[in-house]
Amino acid sequence: MFANTPKPPYYAVIFTSIMNESSPSYASVAERMVNLAKLEPGFLGIESARNEVGITVSYWRDLASIKRWKENAEHKIAQQKGKDNWYKSYKTRICLVERDYQKI
Repeated sequence: MFANTPKPPYYAVIFTSIMNESSPSYASVAERMVNLAKLEPGFLGIESARNEVGITVSYWRDLASIKRWKENAEHKIAQQKGKDNWYKSYKTRICLVERDYQKI
């Protein structure tokens, strides 16, 4: 399912990752982070897929909302677990969405 984003402009945070061996705690923490992000002011939606490379795109109203989410205390703990345990490598990109279109 696609995120129901508003008319642009808005921001996208693209998080791509390659996992280390699977960890039993990863899925529950990832689900918790999605649920927590949904409570953040400025959160617009999320889309995610995982095969060899995981890709999660979250959508935000503005850069201030993204910064608040990055600094969320529980999210910071999850970020550190990712660096220490879950991810072999990762990259984060922050983009301004200027245009979008779709086929329904």
